[in-house]
Amino acid sequence: MEPPLWAWIALILAVPVLASIDLLVFGRGQKEVAVRTAALWSACWIALGLSFAVLMGLTQGSTAAGEYLSGYLIEWSLSIDNLFVFAVIFGYFAVPKETQPRVLMYGVLGALVFRGLFIAIGAAALGAARWVIYIFGAFLVFTAYRLARSTGDHVDPGRNKLLLLVNRFVPSTKGYHGNRVFIREGGHRLATPLLAVLLVIASTDVVFAIDSIPAIFAVTDEAFIVLAANVFAVMGLRAMYFVIVGMLTRFQYLNYGLAVVL
Repeated sequence: MEPPLWAWIALILAVPVLASIDLLVFGRGQKEVAVRTAALWSACWIALGLSFAVLMGLTQGSTAAGEYLSGYLIEWSLSIDNLFVFAVIFGYFAVPKETQPRVLMYGVLGALVFRGLFIAIGAAALGAARWVIYIFGAFLVFTAYRLARSTGDHVDPGRNKLLLLVNRFVPSTKGYHGNRVFIREGGHRLATPLLAVLLVIASTDVVFAIDSIPAIFAVTDEAFIVLAANVFAVMGLRAMYFVIVGMLTRFQYLNYGLAVVL
């Protein structure tokens, strides 16, 4: 059953509302986020995402609820890989710990924007030609093979083409200035290193969106369910980052796990 228009509006409006709550409650201010706080906040996000499955069951039926739950778990699992790349980027650019929560929120919102775009493209493609799903399937098999063969050492933010363009054409400062992306210094408008960080994160968000959207379209072709699963899976990434960032060495088999999921 196709969700009513008000459900689409409510879901889209939920993104800025949830983002505002996350900014005001979690990681507020210029301070490092404690692992205990991040774990509790992550549990809240997971509970919210799972609760939406109950709402889907009450309003759309058990089939829709099952499709949403499957899509949510797939997107949540695949989104974990985003966090490890974020950690590499933060380490490469030496992003201050007190600045990381705000940068992560920008990264999460960017991921939602790009995923929304690819969801619209994927839904339109499936609506026009059902055989496109086989292209999605082949792409997932290829991505799974690439992940299983990877060593985890191939992520190099310094080779990002957007970063190279910024370094060449945009006058920048050497140091960070809190959460500011641009500053005025000596009568000139200069970019801080935060601009390069945001551009690199945005470009990696595109790659992850391309990888993850075909996976959920293998579960359901309902655009509303696909979007809802992505919203609730991605919004909790900011808190989850601070839970796992101190345990990176324990995830040496992550690429194999993600390959199995794909």
